[in-house]
Amino acid sequence: MRWTAAPGGKDLEPELLPLFLKLAGRRVLLVGGGTVASTKLEPLRRSGADLRVVAPQIRPEIVDSGVRVERRPFCPSDLDDAWLAVAAATPEVNRTVAREAEARRVFVNAVDDPSSATAYAGGVVRRGGVTIAVSTGGRAPALAGLVREGIEALLPEQVDTWVERAEALRSRWKAEGVPVKERRPELLSALNQLYEAREGLAPRSGPRAPATPPGGFVSLVGAGPGNPEFLTVKAVQRLEEADLVLYDALVSGEALRHARHAHCFFVGKRAGRPSVKQETIHRILVQAARAGRRVVRLKAGDPFVFGRGGEEVLALAEAGIPHEVVPGISSALAAPALAGIPLTHRGLATGFTVVSGHTEEAYRPILSALPPGSSTLVVLMGLGTRARLVELLLEVGWPAETPTAAVLGASTPGARVWAGTLGQLPGAPLEETQAPGTLVVGPVAVFGAKARAPAPPTVVRVH
Repeated sequence: MRWTAAPGGKDLEPELLPLFLKLAGRRVLLVGGGTVASTKLEPLRRSGADLRVVAPQIRPEIVDSGVRVERRPFCPSDLDDAWLAVAAATPEVNRTVAREAEARRVFVNAVDDPSSATAYAGGVVRRGGVTIAVSTGGRAPALAGLVREGIEALLPEQVDTWVERAEALRSRWKAEGVPVKERRPELLSALNQLYEAREGLAPRSGPRAPATPPGGFVSLVGAGPGNPEFLTVKAVQRLEEADLVLYDALVSGEALRHARHAHCFFVGKRAGRPSVKQETIHRILVQAARAGRRVVRLKAGDPFVFGRGGEEVLALAEAGIPHEVVPGISSALAAPALAGIPLTHRGLATGFTVVSGHTEEAYRPILSALPPGSSTLVVLMGLGTRARLVELLLEVGWPAETPTAAVLGASTPGARVWAGTLGQLPGAPLEETQAPGTLVVGPVAVFGAKARAPAPPTVVRVH
């Protein structure tokens, strides 16, 4: 079957139809008795289904659950009285179950085998009579789980009270003949009254704008160069207080251990990889704060140094969300310092310039206007574009012999420093590591090979 868009458009795949099934008392067949099958057992039991498990070998916890088990291979006749089948066996068996179920018009959830499935399980959130399910059609179940966790973090705890109020109002509206289109505004007004009563607020008249409950607050926190020892005292305090943490790439797992009571979600961006849209991050920050949560937006380095922290502050300000910025140690400062390279030094450099090497559009105007050797040049996110960076610097007059250093994985156990010249940088062996790198160009870069701290990083010298 092929679904076609409007003339000239692309072919569209048919969409899944989301449904919630009442399985109580209805026969459900679970094919498989291993670890995967055991993960499917409890949700099916809670549904009240008449569950039968069929497999040659069945794990003890499935047997001990009290459901009906039959230790034998799957037979097509097992599907004759089933409303739903869950295939959690080998791919070959799953395909057989799917084929036989199709002939009997029985839906099949084939675990980890989306091509054999006609029904897909989702990440499920249940709270106070509300059930929310998220599905990727079997393509990315781990992503469905992450989305589920995000929804769970944002769903208000008092949603059970909302359900009770909405149910009572629905009965009254039906009796009074209130049109459906008029019910939603009335429900919103009733829920606002519930919130005001819960928080001890005086009722307001007129239109109600989304409120920020007491405690709803966003902190944009700098995580420093990577090692959690470089977190500021205030950063640690905010993590310990947090209900929700949205963290970037390059933030260490050790830093997240301070957020013991928080839900932590990765929203980082890495070059060339899919990532969460910035507008989505803004929306999550605002919604979580309005739900009364203490939110930490944890960003590598400093929030306002190539971290789009300014955009997030503007979004929070426009939404009326209380917020703060907790500065962090930028790798532009930390990486050279940890490698023993002073960005300024009497007689060598009286200032420094920091640029992003991510795209030529970002660094070309600055480098073209920077007199050669007038200051130390620090380049963040420039390992992949270093050949073009060097080409441009040579074009505007920087000598090829200019001392240059690359600091890799600054503050981490695997930190190391490459030291050479500007002309040698494009051919430097820096691709074998995925660690973030900071480039330092200027006479002060010679300190990278000369300085000796108590626990120096590995130094690779190029002659």
